[in-house]
Amino acid sequence: MKNVVTFIAMCCAVSVSATAYAAGDMGNMNMASGAQQSADVNADANKSMSHGEVKKVDTAAGKLTIKHGPLENLGMEAMTMVFKVKDPAMLSQVNVGDKIDFVAEEVDGSLTVTSLQKQ
Repeated sequence: MKNVVTFIAMCCAVSVSATAYAAGDMGNMNMASGAQQSADVNADANKSMSHGEVKKVDTAAGKLTIKHGPLENLGMEAMTMVFKVKDPAMLSQVNVGDKIDFVAEEVDGSLTVTSLQKQ
C-alpha cells in the first residue's frame, strides 16, 4: 500500500512540474493581432526582395535567367542563374535588359521566382 501511495505522489509531482515547464514564461510571446502579423509578413517579403537584371526570357520552359545581387533569404551570393516562375504571366511582364526586384524561394526543390516587380 505504501508503494502505491508513493507512486501516486510521484506521478502528481511529475505532472505538475511538466505542466509548469510547458507553460513557461509567456512574456516573449507575440500577441499581435492577425492584421498586424499579416503586415509583418508583407514587410518581411519586401525585405527579402532582391535586385536583378533579366538576361533571358524562356516562355516555352517557363523560366527567367536573372543576373542578381545577393539572395539573402536563400543565403546565395550575387550571380547569374536560371529560375522557374511561379506564374507564367510573370514572363510577359519583363523583357531582356529590364531591371527587376524579385523574391526567389525554393519550391518543390527548384529555385522559383514567386514575386516580381519592374524597377
